[in-house]
Amino acid sequence: MFDSYTETSLVYHPDRCINCRRCTQVCPHAVFAEGKEHVELARPAACMECGACAKNCPVQAIEVQSGVGCAWAMIGAALRGKDMDTECSCGGDTGSCCGQSEEPSCGCGEK
Repeated sequence: MFDSYTETSLVYHPDRCINCRRCTQVCPHAVFAEGKEHVELARPAACMECGACAKNCPVQAIEVQSGVGCAWAMIGAALRGKDMDTECSCGGDTGSCCGQSEEPSCGCGEK
């Protein structure tokens, strides 16, 4: 079974990296670190699958599927006292906040 607390969907392709370091600037958990020729995947287990790194990578060297680690859903659930696994915590009425459904019903924007 997928253990969302120890595994993530993060996939890094260092051969595509142009060392722009945008991922190091946007990642809230310092998953990436500066390297000589390309950034290094320093703390993959710290990834919360927010997708900021992938969205900011100009060469698609990073892939991530937002899942239970979706930052917006986590924050929304905490603020509303909701359970992320049973209902949408970002204010929508159906579907998943983190892109589990085909069309997201709330502000997360992930598919």
